[in-house]
Amino acid sequence: MKYSYEFKKDPFGDLGIILPEEICLFSDFIQNIATVDQVDKYIEYIEKVLNGTYEDFEIELNATSVLIKKDVTIVENFFRIEEPHENTIETKQFIELLLVWRDKIPEIFKG
Repeated sequence: MKYSYEFKKDPFGDLGIILPEEICLFSDFIQNIATVDQVDKYIEYIEKVLNGTYEDFEIELNATSVLIKKDVTIVENFFRIEEPHENTIETKQFIELLLVWRDKIPEIFKG
């Protein structure tokens, strides 16, 4: 994994992922993924972009969307007041981030 990350509880006790400034908006997207099946489905879409089945693919969640392209993935936060409103990451690194989150989901959403 090229980028550092850590897990941290917010004041409400919810566990989130903290990412470096240059990709911080990806945490807004990732933290809205609540199931392993959801992560697996998103990775399927990414793989279809990587193998050329799709030219690109967009996923929209509550406040964010990601536009997945072969080389890079762009996240946009629609409701963020302060800049940046977009971050970019290498698509293969995005998959790695999703896998990190996938491994943590059982702990985050237990009970």
